Amino acid sequence: MEVSENFRVLLDNPQLLPELKNIAEKVLHNQRITFDEGVLLYEKAELGYLGVLANYIREQKHGDKTYFNRNFHIEPTNLCVYDCKFCSYSRLIKQRADGWEYTMQEMLDIVKKYDDQPVTEVHIVGGVLPQYDVAFYSELFSKIKAHRPDLHVKALTPVEYHYIFKKAKIDYATGMKLMKDAGLESIPGGGAEIFHPEVRDLIAKDKCTGDQWLAIHEEWHKLGMRSNATMLYGHIEKFYHRVDHMERLRQLQDRTGGFQTFIPLKFRNQDNQMSNVPESTVVEDLRNYAIARIYLDNFDHIKAYWAMISRTTAQLSLNFGVDDIDGTLDDTTKIYSMAGAEEQKPAMSTKELVDLIKHAGRYPIERDTLYNVITDYNDYQFEEQEKPRFYKLPVIN
Repeated sequence: MEVSENFRVLLDNPQLLPELKNIAEKVLHNQRITFDEGVLLYEKAELGYLGVLANYIREQKHGDKTYFNRNFHIEPTNLCVYDCKFCSYSRLIKQRADGWEYTMQEMLDIVKKYDDQPVTEVHIVGGVLPQYDVAFYSELFSKIKAHRPDLHVKALTPVEYHYIFKKAKIDYATGMKLMKDAGLESIPGGGAEIFHPEVRDLIAKDKCTGDQWLAIHEEWHKLGMRSNATMLYGHIEKFYHRVDHMERLRQLQDRTGGFQTFIPLKFRNQDNQMSNVPESTVVEDLRNYAIARIYLDNFDHIKAYWAMISRTTAQLSLNFGVDDIDGTLDDTTKIYSMAGAEEQKPAMSTKELVDLIKHAGRYPIERDTLYNVITDYNDYQFEEQEKPRFYKLPVIN
């Protein structure tokens, strides 16, 4: 790929630290950076420098393509046996008055509500309760696939799988095979938080460890299936904790190749037990996206949620390594709005999302869960007014 003028200016800058110039040379020649170099980027690299490197990698992999998909979200419950300090969404069982618990039929009714809409995926994730066990989810996945075979089932995090497999007294390999046989097709990236026990023990002590999270994804990948990964950043972690988190993901990806997308999740401090912790700035958000793109050389995609970080920041992120910004949304998902995200009632039509991407100078591509192209919207001509049924198409990964 031809080197951009910005990259040449950066390399020719006599004031650039030698170690940062060395990292830039590595990026230019598709060489992997080290753990220590990842920490160095967080400590010393300016936003402009990181943007040049991350954008170079992004355009090498995807050009100007920016992806989104159409799915809807089912959150079985916001009650949970765990007590994560950063969570504004879940309610402990003792707070049942503030929560909900959907029956299987209620969840199937949500699926049927989207029967006449061009969605490609149902995303299922929520709190952890004893009644939502292996038998329950196996039956739910099977019934969804029986009702709508073309609908991709992406469901549950390792936090949920660890709990239900332990309760059923089965190992991860057996459990994941049961889920696949029931109709599960991919796993979202949630529950990763920060892997390092120095941080995880303070913010999410009771749930699965980082090693257990990774082990469940590895068993899923061994079945030839795909998944996503996240990292919750901008709270009490140090820079080396972030790099440690990405290093563990990079090593697993080297072994399996099963991850599709990495999604940095910004810590939001509203109505949770960490409300005293200030949130990261937009500059730090963009730096984090860029460093993720540079460090995770074996991940195809970096995703940003526009509903979590705002439409404007999402547009900016497309120049800092991000190539996927989620999709059209309605308010069926509460995970981020309850934590204080900018978009309290997130809704964007397909046309609005396409325009947002185009205004950032990128090409909007509607994809399915596995990144197969459904519609290239770069030269697409919309009718003057979209039908209302195309508005409520939520997406969360």
